[in-house]
Amino acid sequence: MIRSVCLVTALLLMATAGMAQEAHQEILANKFQQGIERIADDLPGVLGVAVVDIDGNRVFGVNESEIFPQGSAIKISILTAMYVRQERGEMDLTRSVPIRKADRVGGSGYLTHFSDGDSALSLHDLAILMITVSDNMATNILIEQTGMDNVNAVMADLGFGDIRLQRRMIRQEQSARGNENIATPTSAAKLMQRILRCDLPISGEACAEMQAILAIRHAGPIQAGTPNGIRVLQKTGSIAGVATSWGVVDLEGRPYALAMMGNYGDTAEINDSIRQITELSHWYFSRLAGATDYGTRVPVKLLERVRN
Repeated sequence: MIRSVCLVTALLLMATAGMAQEAHQEILANKFQQGIERIADDLPGVLGVAVVDIDGNRVFGVNESEIFPQGSAIKISILTAMYVRQERGEMDLTRSVPIRKADRVGGSGYLTHFSDGDSALSLHDLAILMITVSDNMATNILIEQTGMDNVNAVMADLGFGDIRLQRRMIRQEQSARGNENIATPTSAAKLMQRILRCDLPISGEACAEMQAILAIRHAGPIQAGTPNGIRVLQKTGSIAGVATSWGVVDLEGRPYALAMMGNYGDTAEINDSIRQITELSHWYFSRLAGATDYGTRVPVKLLERVRN
């Protein structure tokens, strides 16, 4: 009898402690959410944010379901579609295509300086240029090779029908008509989550190759707002009055995906807000990584071993 009472008492104490710690984590989560809202409110313009706690299966954000124009961040959807179509046997990313003067376009990149028809690059290598230096000529070649409708079909198949590639790069007249490449913060962040988890209809080897391209260090507010030594997969974009960034931060013990999109503003100001959100996200998730149920810190690997 005494033993039974002691057991019940112990179980009640454990349950009470667990509820208390959940309350503490909720206080921290509320601070994070409120911080996101403050940054969005302080921006002259409109900011959409989605931050996915991958292990905690929770999404933080503001205006996270609103549709925003994307600039070059939409190029992640092209990259994803390329690898999915290759897995289906519909594309070969090792195939080379000639670099032609007829494909030249303005904006960022290097290919526009190549001579006409004297060289060729594989689709894989064009993808590296598309992501790392946001080469618009490389992107337009890849849109032609992949197919705009095919990109949108792959996004829809993955459950991201509101990520839509609707025009090639640097088409100001189409932009004036309201024809933009679009996405919501939630869909963009969840696509990045699936890329990190290799939750895509492609092989593990292909997923690792795709991740490697996105992880090549290049400028962007997500990279700038994350401490050195942490793997970041990201792509940023901007057009006049708009700035966007999609990414995933592979923080040991607590990875997270995030997408930030701003419009009706100044590009530099929006990028600064995106960097602030990134810094705030690291502040939050670094406190969860390696934290025990009581909020003390231990090495992540030790915590994982004990819990498993």
